[in-house]
Amino acid sequence: MAAEVCDRAHLRAGQLFVVGCSSSEVLGEQIGTHTSVEIAAALYEGIQGELAPRGILLAAQCCEHLNRALVVERSTMEQYRLEQVNAIPQPNHAGGAFATIAYEKMADPVLVESLLAQADAGIDIGQTLIGMHIRPVVVPLRISLDHIGSAVLTCARRRPKYVGGQRAIYDERLM
Repeated sequence: MAAEVCDRAHLRAGQLFVVGCSSSEVLGEQIGTHTSVEIAAALYEGIQGELAPRGILLAAQCCEHLNRALVVERSTMEQYRLEQVNAIPQPNHAGGAFATIAYEKMADPVLVESLLAQADAGIDIGQTLIGMHIRPVVVPLRISLDHIGSAVLTCARRRPKYVGGQRAIYDERLM
């Protein structure tokens, strides 16, 4: 799934990929009600296993109790000039299982308030609302999967804004 998004979004090394994940929704329960660290860990390993070899940077979105802050590597925070905030995600309190796993597995994790709409693509597992983190213009990406377990899967990428009006000719590779 992550590989398909990377390929379809034409991502390159150094670009930012955001993931929002409700393990509760994967289990067929309402978001935030049946957190599963095991499901989150399996999803994290699968996603990061595709991103890391490509040099694509992961941002793991926390739940709404942490205002959808994101877990990133310190180097990502510095590269993208993001603002660090002080919280540690917890699976059953604030942050969610996926963000907790990311915080545990990353080499030098930090929590940032926002990506400042700088992500290039992402995966939303269970309608966690990642669109705010992706650069305008955000467009949906239809991939071969539309669910993970019971969770609705929504993928998105950015595309450059169209400029120039009716006379413009656009690069089809960027559309």
